[in-house]
Amino acid sequence: MWSYVGGVSVLNEARGREPAGLVGRAREQTELRVLLAGHRLVTVSGCAGVGKSRLASAVTDTMTQGPWRRVVTVRWQGRGQGAPGALGAAAVGALTGVRPDRHTADAGAVVRSLPAEPTLLFLDDVDPVHAECMGLVQHLLMAAPTLRVLVTSRHCLGLGDEHVLALGPLSVEAPDGADGLPAAVELFERRARAVVAGFRAAGADLAAVEDMCRTLEGVPLAIELAAGQLARHSVRELAAKLEHHQSWLTGRHSGLRRHRSLRDAVGAGYVLCERAERVVWARASIFAGSFAESTAVYLCAGGGVEPHDVPGCLARLAARGVLEPVGDPGGVRPPRYRMMRAVREFGSARLREAGEFPVAAERRLGHCRRVAAVAANLWSTGGQRQAVRLLQNERDDLTAMLRHARTQPDHAGTALETVVNLWFWWGVYDNAAEGRDHLTRLLPVCDAGSALNMRGLWLAAWLTAHSDPQAAEVLLGRAWPSAVLAGDDAVIGRLAHVEGLLALHRDDERAAAEHFRHAADIIPPYAPGGPSAAVSRAAQAVAQAGFAPHRAQRSARRALTVPGVRDDAWATAVARCAGAYADHRSGHSGRARQRARRTLAALDPELPAPHVCAALRQLIADIESGSPGRRRLPYVPPPRAGRVPDAAARLTGPSS
Repeated sequence: MWSYVGGVSVLNEARGREPAGLVGRAREQTELRVLLAGHRLVTVSGCAGVGKSRLASAVTDTMTQGPWRRVVTVRWQGRGQGAPGALGAAAVGALTGVRPDRHTADAGAVVRSLPAEPTLLFLDDVDPVHAECMGLVQHLLMAAPTLRVLVTSRHCLGLGDEHVLALGPLSVEAPDGADGLPAAVELFERRARAVVAGFRAAGADLAAVEDMCRTLEGVPLAIELAAGQLARHSVRELAAKLEHHQSWLTGRHSGLRRHRSLRDAVGAGYVLCERAERVVWARASIFAGSFAESTAVYLCAGGGVEPHDVPGCLARLAARGVLEPVGDPGGVRPPRYRMMRAVREFGSARLREAGEFPVAAERRLGHCRRVAAVAANLWSTGGQRQAVRLLQNERDDLTAMLRHARTQPDHAGTALETVVNLWFWWGVYDNAAEGRDHLTRLLPVCDAGSALNMRGLWLAAWLTAHSDPQAAEVLLGRAWPSAVLAGDDAVIGRLAHVEGLLALHRDDERAAAEHFRHAADIIPPYAPGGPSAAVSRAAQAVAQAGFAPHRAQRSARRALTVPGVRDDAWATAVARCAGAYADHRSGHSGRARQRARRTLAALDPELPAPHVCAALRQLIADIESGSPGRRRLPYVPPPRAGRVPDAAARLTGPSS
């Protein structure tokens, strides 16, 4: 149903529920005032629960100076589609005070009933009658030069003279260099004080509130509903519950029925979608992070939705605020989208109700397998920057797929293949703990005699060598026989490399140097699936620097002559780092510092920093402080505090 009131005084009287001031919306209020003063048609757009109506109402209530003498409002208060003609009837009633028959209140009737005085017509939440609103507003603006229109909607009207204020969620991070709380946290505290008198979060509770606001992605409606739960839950209990699920949030005191639960607020947009859009919404909810249009076509097509229909559905869902374009919308790169978490949870519930979740999960599994294979190929063929960028884009879905695969025995083999192909993501960057975690759960349920299992054991040993040497020893003992029987020189060499790491852990530099030499000699040129021979040769140089610095310099130079090293930016940086370390231990500290700085400068600053950066910075600090230099391996994660609990037992399984 539609409600309407006319006249500034009546409107203020009917709406006296808004507290003084809006939290975190000062810039948007100013921008909306400027737009209303300078343009005849302004639309405030945004996703469900972001506060479009509240912002527009606050501005129209407080903006006493403007190019109008009267403000009238028409507000949708129902659910689902509005009845044809109801908007026009409500507009006539708001402008004239006389309620007409909705069957006769067409655009012409509204135009004939327009008052002569300058008026601001506020059409609040017109999504249920979007097409009718477009025609009505167009007729009104053409017929009445003194009329201005303010619209709130999940997506803009699309008229030529329209100026749009896109309203986003509240900030969940405090501005750099500014004191005070983030706007989302401030809103939570304000609403919480209505439930718990004098509420103010501090210490661990404040950290929990900040985490909660990030989980709720700064959506004001969700934050207010969450604050209302403090009567039943402590702050930390509430934060933990919301981390798992948030669509359960409800409240009793919202003015609109559809805003009394987060699920209803999101569902109000779902009922307005066409069938194909609903299907794409549900199927795309399987994505945990951003996704490309081409990936959505692969995953969402079928069951009456043709592949060529999916891009259009995605664009319409983005226009409705269901999807958020990310990256550079309209740029040269293919479009990418993401769903807010509440929207994704709603779609996921529809997906499970339709019995389509297993199929969607299997398609996601295949997609992630291809992503890992492409990234591994890019890494080994000189496209390391592209490989890392690809994984940054797909990381959330890779993580979600791997976690789901742990519970699906049929998916374990594909998941293990994905983890093994991403060896560089775990070992070169700061993701070793995550890689170990996946391996500890997947290796025991996969075929123990397969080549894939053998490669997984090598990777687990490499990632575990520093954090749990005993577990790494167990893993090596399991992997060596399989590698020798298979005659896989690449895996044999990489196992020898791990033996060298363990020898260094025991401070046996000579044994370590011999293991690394053996690894460098046996790993074939251009062998994919792990560090190249250049990395093992660089490790040999680091080990030799402790007892034979000049031999270490020769080993470091040899590392830079390994076939393919020039196409391997990471191996090149590791080899140069080893050379700088050997120079420093040989007494050529000036040359070592210059080499280290050049190596750091050559690394791509737009990518995550590989572990070699920490080794290079430490070396420069040692040189500048006059220290002889601490041995720090530039190609594996540094040891973490504590041990990996029961890692050997979990990886080995009951038989060991």
